[in-house]
Amino acid sequence: MPVNFAAERSVSCSPLTQVLSYRDHGKAANDNAAIAVDDQVMKAALRHFAEYGLGAARVARSKAEAAFFAGDRAQYDWWLSLCRTLDRRLAAKTANGLATRDAPFAL
Repeated sequence: MPVNFAAERSVSCSPLTQVLSYRDHGKAANDNAAIAVDDQVMKAALRHFAEYGLGAARVARSKAEAAFFAGDRAQYDWWLSLCRTLDRRLAAKTANGLATRDAPFAL
C-alpha cells in the first residue's frame, strides 16, 4: 500500500488567510472636492430627493426645461443648480442641449 506525503501549506499562503487578511487600500478620494455647493441649494436638493427619490434629478431637469422655455431665467438657474447637485452629467447634457436651441434668452 503506497503512502503519499503531502507537505503542510504555509499558513500565510492559505486561501482562507488571504480572504480574511486585512489589506490597506490607501486613503479615500473625494471626487467632487472642487465643486462648491451652496448650503441652501444642498438643503433644497435633499428635500427634493426625499420627495421624488431616484427620479429627482429628472424632475429637476424637466422643471428647468419648462422654466427655460417660459423665459424665466431665475427659475431655470435654480432648477438647473438643483439638477447639477443631484446629477452633474444630466445637468451638463441639459444645459448643452438647451444652448443649441433657439432660446428665449441668451445663455
